[in-house]
Amino acid sequence: MTAAADVGQAVADAHRREWAFVLAATVRVARDLDLAEECVQEAYAAALSAWERDGIPGSPAAWLTTAAKRRAMDAMRRERTFRSKLPLLVEPESAVDELALDALDEQNEREEAVDPEDVVPEERLRLVFTCCHPALAQEAQLALTLRLVCGLPTPDVARALLVSEQTMAARITRAKKKISAARIPYRLPRPAELPDRLTAVLGVIHLLFTAGHTAPSGPALMRTDLADRSLHLARTLRDLMPDEPEVRGLLALLLVTDARRATRTSSDGRLLRLAEQDRSLWDRTALAEAQDLIVAGLRGGVVGRYLVQAAIASLYAEAPTYAETDWPQIVALYDRLLSLWPSPVVALNRTVPLSMAQGPAVALAQVEALEQDGRLSGYQYLPAIKADLLRRLGRTDEAAVAYRQALELTSNEAERAYLTARLTDQETRPA
Repeated sequence: MTAAADVGQAVADAHRREWAFVLAATVRVARDLDLAEECVQEAYAAALSAWERDGIPGSPAAWLTTAAKRRAMDAMRRERTFRSKLPLLVEPESAVDELALDALDEQNEREEAVDPEDVVPEERLRLVFTCCHPALAQEAQLALTLRLVCGLPTPDVARALLVSEQTMAARITRAKKKISAARIPYRLPRPAELPDRLTAVLGVIHLLFTAGHTAPSGPALMRTDLADRSLHLARTLRDLMPDEPEVRGLLALLLVTDARRATRTSSDGRLLRLAEQDRSLWDRTALAEAQDLIVAGLRGGVVGRYLVQAAIASLYAEAPTYAETDWPQIVALYDRLLSLWPSPVVALNRTVPLSMAQGPAVALAQVEALEQDGRLSGYQYLPAIKADLLRRLGRTDEAAVAYRQALELTSNEAERAYLTARLTDQETRPA
């Protein structure tokens, strides 16, 4: 018998690391996202008792994949048996279906001998491309992929896409039904189909990285499993489409941003601002690779939003110290980014370097205009940035109000601890 605590931890680790692979492999058998997701959830639940009884398997992903696939095939058999017994069915298909399911059994047995790591890139990309089919609205593509490929809970997906939980749940349900009704195939698209899906796939990988870089909720600042998964997908996509400038741009952006991973929190888990981070510990290999990708992209002449974002992040990383950052150049790059991607989030992010280049009062006016605009209602970083600008201007009481607003919207415990410390500082500061 294995200790229940050890089994619980092993199942939790397998959920973080292997959810996407297990689901993708099960979808290939079930050909139905709802059925596949249900079977994968049952497999994880079954692992809690089976692993306590039999021990934690050497390859949890293989065990879970086999269990989920078998559940899917059992469910398909039950459904076909039921249909074959219905009256008025002109031509029962159970014999044909049984042959097909027997073939799937044989295929499953062959695949059990394959190391899951050998097929993860293809399986995950298949699932991403399925979710990013042009028949789905872009919002549905992003939502479905974050839910299925990332395994993010619906509330976290809603936070990432700035909508309510109810709206997000309905959006995900509609997207799954449309995939089923339209018989969208679970496969990598043909080369001619790739460009039509590229924008959505890039957006999905970027959002996946964002959810890993700063987790929407939970005790830790990061979910490194999601950050690693997004980097892996970005590299795989670059191998698939090596000449696409925006594929190179996205990979560069992820590399240069992730290079700071080891320095974003202190030894006790406290969030460290960019100005506090030890730049000597940044991953110089990743930064050099990103720089090569940026230079190659700029030489190509086609400059898209990810390449510009990568250039912005690279400027932050190149500065010897935070104070020596080329703030005017970063503001200029944000202006370029806004022309390519007129997003209120981009406009908000621009106010940070603007406050360093032209002062916090100028930046605060733009933050307040975005607040009045209303599109960032519920976005925790708007009141957080506003609070910091008010703090720098010495408007203590107003800063405290903004910090409280940010706290109400923040679910990540590391960020909450940082905001709480800032709020306490404002509340105890003499008038």
